[in-house]
Amino acid sequence: MTIAPDNARQGASHIYRAMRDLVQSMDDTIPGKFEITKKGIVHDMLAPIGPHELTTLHLRKRLERVMPEEIVAHTGEPDVENESEGILRRPDVMVITWEDMEVPGSFDPRTLIAAIEIVSRSNPDNDWVGKLRDYPLMGIPVYAIFDPRTGTGAVLTDIHSTPEGPRYATRKDFVYGEDVTIADWTIPTDGLPRYSGESTPDPRS
Repeated sequence: MTIAPDNARQGASHIYRAMRDLVQSMDDTIPGKFEITKKGIVHDMLAPIGPHELTTLHLRKRLERVMPEEIVAHTGEPDVENESEGILRRPDVMVITWEDMEVPGSFDPRTLIAAIEIVSRSNPDNDWVGKLRDYPLMGIPVYAIFDPRTGTGAVLTDIHSTPEGPRYATRKDFVYGEDVTIADWTIPTDGLPRYSGESTPDPRS
């Protein structure tokens, strides 16, 4: 049987809505964070305290010191959703205006100025691979990654078209201790916490 394109899109939309309902039902009952990617549902087991959450707090405070009052570094709910792509994500930090936060339901990813992720120790590929694929598809212009495992990170910008779909064209890597620019604002990265047992890379290597 041949499925017409419109019917295929309706089927995909139906599957996405079913996954979204499942994620929302599990969010309040199972520890961790559930997201919907182009590859399906991912579950990140996050510790309630520790380097991941402390990094989130440091970055929020450092950004809000240098950004204008109408822009915030928001943490927590709601999700960022692009239903047409079938993606539901919740960045650790969302740089967004107060005005664009005043919406019912999920944020429109195209209103985000930047998304920031602190790499999970339990599932680093979710940040380095999955979100690197999904965020340009959603139209998020700047994606910054901080990795407490290695004390390094990257800022990705300049979405462009590729045969595999939209991708970031520019990547700027950094080592903890260097200043890093996210969108229009530069912040220090010194003193950011690391996961215990991880060694600090030599920036000269």
